[in-house]
Amino acid sequence: MKFRQSIRQDPDINLTPLIDVVFLLLIFFMVSTTFTRESAITVDLPEATVKEQPQEERPLEIIIDAQGRFYVNQKLVVNKQLETLVQALRKEMGEGPPPPLVINADAQTPHQYVVTAMDAARHVGIERLSLATKQKQSQ
Repeated sequence: MKFRQSIRQDPDINLTPLIDVVFLLLIFFMVSTTFTRESAITVDLPEATVKEQPQEERPLEIIIDAQGRFYVNQKLVVNKQLETLVQALRKEMGEGPPPPLVINADAQTPHQYVVTAMDAARHVGIERLSLATKQKQSQ
């Protein structure tokens, strides 16, 4: 009997799916890894029995009405000049580090008066400043 000789073919291995899986695993491990930064210097801190008391800072408050009149801690400032507002802030601040400042401006207040209040805060050294708003009511 005569057998037919078959032509031998080398098997092809497609590596594309394998490479895709490896890349997906690499991305997964890169994203899920947390990086910790450990200090090379170890410091043994001293112990104390007294806990630090948090200081309650009473913020200064500037209220600006629709006509542009300034009120510092509910006290009317004589005029709308920057120098007068700076003096009123210094009087209310007293000694010590500058407290935080809250500016309550009416929605109809011209923008210039809010900028004047912020400029006065900068002149007296106040660095923590916030603008008060009210929450919009849902309809």
